[in-house]
Amino acid sequence: MASSTRPVATPRWFRSDRLDRLDRRITTWLASSSITLLRIASGLVFLWFGAIKFIAGASPAEDLATRTIDTLTFGLVGPSLSLPLLAGWEVLIGIGLVTGWFLRATLALLALQMIGALSPLLLFPGETFAAGILTPTLEGQYIIKNVVIIAAAMVIGATVRGGRLEAEPSLDTGGRDPST
Repeated sequence: MASSTRPVATPRWFRSDRLDRLDRRITTWLASSSITLLRIASGLVFLWFGAIKFIAGASPAEDLATRTIDTLTFGLVGPSLSLPLLAGWEVLIGIGLVTGWFLRATLALLALQMIGALSPLLLFPGETFAAGILTPTLEGQYIIKNVVIIAAAMVIGATVRGGRLEAEPSLDTGGRDPST
């Protein structure tokens, strides 16, 4: 039985010029909106995580956070003060990121907060890792995710002096990556 091997016509909507136009539109929108969306999304995370720290027992990080602050301050700031202080700090970061107000100061507060947030990995390795560095506990995973927040803050920080993403490669590099 002979089979027909007629070529299948490419649908009009799948032609490369249409895909290229769509790709350009999407890339242009991403370049113009991504930093703002990243800033707002990061801010909402800080608002949310900070707000739940105001409610006793609501944050899974409450005990570890208060013990970390107690250790870092050599016992000068106890749990009754450290948790509301941390909650307020995170909410302030969240407000700054969501609104874009005082962005440099907000990012400085975020950087300091991240130092404290990552420190339990060194201060309490028995609680943050189950069986070595490759097996973080749930608390360890909660802390390690901050690496993504740090990277997001770095991208946001790159825009405070007018930096931006561009949808098209720069003409002065001939379309090549200038770092190569």
